[in-house]
Amino acid sequence: MRQILLLGGNQGDVVQTMQEATDFLSQELGEPVRVSGYYESEPWGFDADQNFVNQVVEFQSDYSAEELLRITQAVELECGRSAKTQAGYESRVIDIDILFVDNEVIDLPHLQIPHPKLHLRHFTLLPLAEKWTTFNHPIFNKLISTLLSECQDEIRAQLIEFELA
Repeated sequence: MRQILLLGGNQGDVVQTMQEATDFLSQELGEPVRVSGYYESEPWGFDADQNFVNQVVEFQSDYSAEELLRITQAVELECGRSAKTQAGYESRVIDIDILFVDNEVIDLPHLQIPHPKLHLRHFTLLPLAEKWTTFNHPIFNKLISTLLSECQDEIRAQLIEFELA
């Protein structure tokens, strides 16, 4: 199954942490099929001193959405994510959101796929549009490129370039 994830964070060496998370995910899911660039944006839904860095990664595996959730949560803990300290959004070392699992639509209290807010977030849509432009959102029946053009999010993300150590 096609599994498209959003990795991000704004504490510590975020890019290094996302690379570690991708390595851990690869151990369970296999090597990534496609990977976007890194995108920086201001925090969404709360104030913080540090900007976020996000990246979209696609894997192909036979794990169910429920199993994928268990794996992503375990990887977050392995990479240093701690329990939330407040209700709502907050700064974090790593966050892994499941955006899509094939064209499945899942609406459970602990798991919603496609991610219910991806169409509202420029920092999610921009890296998605980099390599998944023609992927069709199974609820809205719209291409990622269309969702990006319709997105009214005022917090813009931009591709960042840097040298890897």
